[in-house]
Amino acid sequence: MTLAASSPLPPGMSHRARDFVFTFSYESYADAHKRGMMRPPDRLVSTLIDSPEVRRVLVADPFRSWITSWVRALVDIRHRARETDKFRHVSPMRIARADPVHVDDVAAVYRDYERIVRRAAEAAQLEQPAFVTASPLVGGFTDLDWTGGALYYARDDWLSSPARRRYWPAYREAYRRIAASGRAVAAVSQEIIDRIEPTGPHRVVPNGIEPREWLGPQPTTPDWLTRIPGPRAAYLGTLDSRLDIDGLETLAVARPDLHIVLIGPVPDPTYIRSLRGRPNIHIRGEVRRHEVVAVLRNVELTLLAHRRTPLTEAMSPLKVYEYLAAGRPVLATDLRPVRGLGDRVLLAESVSDFVDLLDPALGIGLQEEPARASYIAANAWTARHREILSLLGG
Repeated sequence: MTLAASSPLPPGMSHRARDFVFTFSYESYADAHKRGMMRPPDRLVSTLIDSPEVRRVLVADPFRSWITSWVRALVDIRHRARETDKFRHVSPMRIARADPVHVDDVAAVYRDYERIVRRAAEAAQLEQPAFVTASPLVGGFTDLDWTGGALYYARDDWLSSPARRRYWPAYREAYRRIAASGRAVAAVSQEIIDRIEPTGPHRVVPNGIEPREWLGPQPTTPDWLTRIPGPRAAYLGTLDSRLDIDGLETLAVARPDLHIVLIGPVPDPTYIRSLRGRPNIHIRGEVRRHEVVAVLRNVELTLLAHRRTPLTEAMSPLKVYEYLAAGRPVLATDLRPVRGLGDRVLLAESVSDFVDLLDPALGIGLQEEPARASYIAANAWTARHREILSLLGG
């Protein structure tokens, strides 16, 4: 079999189509489909489904309780997996709604999870499948001796997530077991690699971009955005504790001529309450994917307005790659994963310090189209996935 030029799989796999199992962390395939398959694990699933070098792929949701699954089935009916000869899906069920906290109990839960996934793989007639998981608990608390190799895809440092503090002991033990097992690890940042300390094949593979979204003619400016005067600086992402609220307020007060546009879901409205009264801060909330692209390609500046925390220091900010794909200059907090991304990214110690860099950033202007297209090609998800999957060998 000749490896197709567009295939993301490494040359070592080109002699035969390979079977795969992929497991999400805390979200389901329906969740991914609902949001347009746009987050990093979703992109990797899409690659496995579309690649001619993959014979069959089984996608496994995280555990769901029977009651939760029944309710979700009604809500997500339009987004349920459509199985084919190549693509199979399994949604493991249990009584409990959440994982236990004690490490021994977590280990028992994920032994049960592995048994369910293995039975589904056997029913789908997968042969020595390569196993890829975005869940640290699946990566750490499973044996996987029935697979043809396993890889943990670490897109976040769960051990730094304040929202999951009660599971930190389980994550810590999962990291230890992943390292001891010699399993492959692909992480979006060196910080995550340093925290896991894997003994097997490992590599830093940052986030990427989908060329089809960013190439092509300039999209029309959304009507609501045309009503906001320029210069406009956009932030894309969940509006949560990562966002430096105090810094944004300082920037808004110091530069009333700058209009800051915040786009993304708001899990806790109280966190951003102080921003709502600012005349030059516009909170748009979550928008559809095509609108995200249209906004970023029509504003004058983009922002990575993060606080410096263990969580943000371990992230590979997907938004920055998309800002650069849009050809817009970037003002960013000086975090390790953002360094070295080129002279169109200006770094500051904190968001409050953006004030001093605002005019130089605006002065950079829009990127010329040939350079923008070259950047998009060099940072496409296809190249990223080739790097990730190469850790599994042939």
